[in-house]
Amino acid sequence: QVQLVESGGGLVQAGDSLRLSCAASGRTFSSYAMGWFRQAPGKEREFVAAISRSGGDTAYVDSVKGRFAISRDNAKNTVYLQMNSLKPEDTATYYCAARRTNLYQSNYTPRMDDEYNDWGQGTQVTVSS
Repeated sequence: QVQLVESGGGLVQAGDSLRLSCAASGRTFSSYAMGWFRQAPGKEREFVAAISRSGGDTAYVDSVKGRFAISRDNAKNTVYLQMNSLKPEDTATYYCAARRTNLYQSNYTPRMDDEYNDWGQGTQVTVSS
């Protein structure tokens, strides 16, 4: 199990950028595939991005491709979500999630929320028009 704490959310204008961070506890962070999800009021939680345990593979929902970038620093036990060219429809609570993997899953980038074991509390991102 890993504890996750997100930070970096806030209120920005359309076209601005934000970088979310997710700090993980424990000494086995590099064994986890990591993901970012978001949930807007009245909507279901949505996959945003995922990154494999090594950082060599990434995946994105189509609506953020070319604008968002997920990365990780295993030495700092942290995963990031760089969000550029933000739009009002990006407004949501953003959640970090972790999935324990083995060496045979080194390229694994889970996209479904039920594939993840541990979740953070979320950080709010609000984009005004």
